[in-house]
Amino acid sequence: MSRAPSSPITRRDLDRLAVPAIISGIAEPVISLVDTAFVGRLGTADLAAVGIASSFFLLVVWVLAQTRSAVLAVVARYYGEGRLEAVGGLVPLAIWMNFALGFGFFALTNAFAEPIFRFYNAEGQVLSKAVEYYHVRSYGHPLVLATFAVTGAFRGIQNLSWGMWISVAGAVVNGLLNPLLIFGYGPVPAMGSSGSAWASVAAQVVMFVAALWVLHARTPFRIVPRTWWHPELKDLWLLSGNLFARTLALNVCYYLGNRYATGYGEAYIGAHSIAMQIWLFSAFFIDGYAAAGSVLVGRLNGERNWRDLHRVSWQVVRMSVTIGAALAVIYLASYRVLGTLFTEDTVVLGLLDSMLWLVVLTQPINAVAFAFDGVYKGLGNGKVLRNVLLVSTFVAFVPTIMAGDHLGWKLHAIWAAFLTWMIMRGLLLAVSFERHHGPRAWRDAGPLSS
Repeated sequence: MSRAPSSPITRRDLDRLAVPAIISGIAEPVISLVDTAFVGRLGTADLAAVGIASSFFLLVVWVLAQTRSAVLAVVARYYGEGRLEAVGGLVPLAIWMNFALGFGFFALTNAFAEPIFRFYNAEGQVLSKAVEYYHVRSYGHPLVLATFAVTGAFRGIQNLSWGMWISVAGAVVNGLLNPLLIFGYGPVPAMGSSGSAWASVAAQVVMFVAALWVLHARTPFRIVPRTWWHPELKDLWLLSGNLFARTLALNVCYYLGNRYATGYGEAYIGAHSIAMQIWLFSAFFIDGYAAAGSVLVGRLNGERNWRDLHRVSWQVVRMSVTIGAALAVIYLASYRVLGTLFTEDTVVLGLLDSMLWLVVLTQPINAVAFAFDGVYKGLGNGKVLRNVLLVSTFVAFVPTIMAGDHLGWKLHAIWAAFLTWMIMRGLLLAVSFERHHGPRAWRDAGPLSS
């Protein structure tokens, strides 16, 4: 039996969760941005190599980290039902499952790093530097994935501040170690781009240890499971599987973008890497309100409070679009400056200037899709997210990038494909949400349980 709904959720409740979610969410892209900015001073080959390798690292993490959303949805639903103790045994299972998954992919991708990056069209110095960087950075896979499972549990119990401070600690460690390990100082030798990778791994170790400390000190959950089975484990696997398939489709787009850009030449992949780092940073930044929406929608779903669920979901969309529009304005105002933060190569900067307007244009459009992603993750409905990504990828992105490449648009083809992809994602999710969770749907569902 569900508990009675809590007091109505206000804009302040949303902001209270969204601000730490934004800070927490941008930790990984900030680490990659810092890596790219420092490594860009070493030369265009280093910039291109780290751009490819760090993008691949983030894409693997995104594919495998979907248990965080699954854990969030399950824990938030139990929290809304007032039965949190019944889900305590699931959290350690999710943490260990993620750690094992991360370790397996570390071993696999580390061993086959060279053929993986050859598949991206990398060759020569770009290939060797990408492999060198990734051989170190890939040690972070099990740490990042286990940390995501822990912070998913934090979010499920409506606390995003812990994850924020953990992320801040990691970003500070990375920022301090990057110049020291890349360029050397005193007894510390200059390690080049591999030094940047070691700084990232050190940051991930700090975040993992901090997350485990908070788990034991502040929550009812533990790292050691009492049993290796839980009634929700099958549903957790099913939801994670749908989100896994969704993220594979998402990664087809990122892979094709990198592959086409690398094929155009070293300067093109350098410009594309900078644009992609800005795009990924923006995605995680905008995703803050989507994360808050996941937390609140999961709780409202447990309470069976359909009216507030619909209202809060659209409030998340409006705030996300506002943030996306604000980022677009900031990027326009600093249009000629952004690229110089990463490189001094005039050819790369010229290519970036010619297509960065497409990255700017996507920001408020991206926000719609990201907001509804968060809503559906809170609902625990991975099937809709999976289907929307598959349709958007193979109906919008792939035909657009292939046609644009045939027409000789090069970087413009890649980013036109991202634009059409995001438009279709947002439209399909909005239509699906109104159909299944709009006023007519929740009126048909009947009164709240008590």
